[in-house]
Amino acid sequence: MNKGMYLLMLLMSISASADVMEDLSNIQTGWAKANYLLEGKAQQAGFDQLMLDADAFVKKEPHSAEALIWRGIVSSSYAGIRGGLGALPLAKSAKADFEQAMKLNDLALNGSAYTSLGTLYFKVPGWPLGFGDDDKAEALLKKALTINPDGIDSNYFYGAFLLDQHKYQQAESYLLKAQKAPARPDRPLADEGRQQEIAKALQQVHKQMKAAQHAGFAH
Repeated sequence: MNKGMYLLMLLMSISASADVMEDLSNIQTGWAKANYLLEGKAQQAGFDQLMLDADAFVKKEPHSAEALIWRGIVSSSYAGIRGGLGALPLAKSAKADFEQAMKLNDLALNGSAYTSLGTLYFKVPGWPLGFGDDDKAEALLKKALTINPDGIDSNYFYGAFLLDQHKYQQAESYLLKAQKAPARPDRPLADEGRQQEIAKALQQVHKQMKAAQHAGFAH
């Protein structure tokens, strides 16, 4: 291969990579706006558009773990907003995307597929309604923490899981770590929304710890 051909291929690769990053950034920004700033019909419309954008991203980059992860995040977030039986197909679609992403590159986006799939497993109802499984959830969330021990999402979602399991002291430690996680300069709105969720979770933890303490005194 001559130098000119090599340089052309290198430039094409850089351009393709830049396109992927732009698509990824657009979906991340759109998700943060729809998830944290919109409500009601506007939020539903926002997620409807995000679903189309995420589908287009995956069709454009079918072997991109990042594209699959973000289509899964959009689907799982939309499932949480919609609730009810209509949410389960979205949750199942997200599960398939996360599993495929992990086959392609389980370290993509700092192990986000583990965090997101683990969260699905503890939020979705168990059999016979859904595929929820607390043991699988904990294993996946712990794996995410080995990949990204200081991340805001990996610590928040494991803390949220522990809160759901009534393990309040352990939950507090992970939520506090999430609260002190390094800021993501390219995702300020997502960080702001997540910090609000962390604060609410910590309030719930402290409420439960205080109630347990008072119950102990009562005995």
